[in-house]
Amino acid sequence: MDPIKAVFTFVATLFFVLSPLLSGGFGGFEPAQFPVPQDNPPVQPAGYAFAIWGLIYGWLLVSAGFGLVKRAQDTGWERTRLPLILSLAPGAAWIGVALNTALWASILLWWMLAMALWALFAAPRRDRWLAQAPIAIYAGWLTAAGWVSVGLLGAGYGIGPGETVWALIALAGALATGALVQTRLGRAPEYGATLVWALVGVLVANATTNPLVAFAAIAGIVLIGTLTRKAAR
Repeated sequence: MDPIKAVFTFVATLFFVLSPLLSGGFGGFEPAQFPVPQDNPPVQPAGYAFAIWGLIYGWLLVSAGFGLVKRAQDTGWERTRLPLILSLAPGAAWIGVALNTALWASILLWWMLAMALWALFAAPRRDRWLAQAPIAIYAGWLTAAGWVSVGLLGAGYGIGPGETVWALIALAGALATGALVQTRLGRAPEYGATLVWALVGVLVANATTNPLVAFAAIAGIVLIGTLTRKAAR
């Protein structure tokens, strides 16, 4: 088996991890990037929740390094490499895109999510903590981020009745996607746990300002938390 994909996976992961440094970082979309400025939108988790990117970057890099050195010709690892490359390589440009356009950043985000889910379903059960787990938390956060982008675009482009409704639509979409993935996958509780982390961030952001969105987040935490516990058994 040709180990070239292991090399490409490591390189793509490295550029993805370095992208915040190479692009100057990303602190969120500017309100003025939308026709209807989005100041503190209810769909967005509290700022602390984004600290999970440190874990995602570090774990993916460790995984890619281990895969290159120890599993370069492993069949199970090989199945994850093409979708990971297709997610992480364009993902390295995501911050640069997001600094210029929220619409195309959202489209790219959904592509990254689709490829990450492909990699997650292909991940081997062997080396769970070095193969499956980092992909799972990456895909879990992208699931949340993809639906947050939908809520931001809907409200930011003035479609429909406003921010709260779009936050509820995004939450419903994230819950449906998360429940489907966690149920069909039947493993990788790290995926559901990451989605719960994002939902807690939404709850914290809305606890004192938007009770409806906060209640929806609580319902989502209960649902995804239950499915995650089942997957962990």
